[in-house]
Amino acid sequence: MPDVVIVGGGAAGLSAGLFAAKNDLATVLYDTDETWLHSAHLYNYLGIESRDGTAFLEDARAHADSHGLDRREAAVTSVERDGDGFAVATEAESVAADYVVFATGTDRDLATSLGCETTEDGLVDVDLSMETSVDGAYATGAMIRQDEWQTIISAGDGAAAALSILTAETGERVHDWDVPDED
Repeated sequence: MPDVVIVGGGAAGLSAGLFAAKNDLATVLYDTDETWLHSAHLYNYLGIESRDGTAFLEDARAHADSHGLDRREAAVTSVERDGDGFAVATEAESVAADYVVFATGTDRDLATSLGCETTEDGLVDVDLSMETSVDGAYATGAMIRQDEWQTIISAGDGAAAALSILTAETGERVHDWDVPDED
């Protein structure tokens, strides 16, 4: 059973998946490969002067995969409460997880059907940790931000959600600082 299920494979989902998986949480990401990144060209991402969105996505996938992210190509059809966790279903399977991260762009249907509260503008309401009104459910990117749909912002939201989950799991603040090996 995965600890975390992520719905959506754009910058937010892959970032959440990277941070969760590299910190030893069993993490499954469901993706339909319909991210806006395929039509983007990144000129505004820190450290990248110019990069095609699809090429960036391929690199991001390879990076997350190298840390143990289990990516599955499938559309999630429902997310429901299952005891203290969640049941996440696709046409082919249903998996249980302790946490769920929504990274579905402007598509808020799964989050709202789970019961996540929304703002007056119809955005999924989250706190600073990216957690929704449903304990253990997190939302990121365009589903929580009105017209702030930059790749770098979404990636940060995904990282924040994963670090919040790691903090909940360990009982202490997780920062995930990497330092180079000393020679």
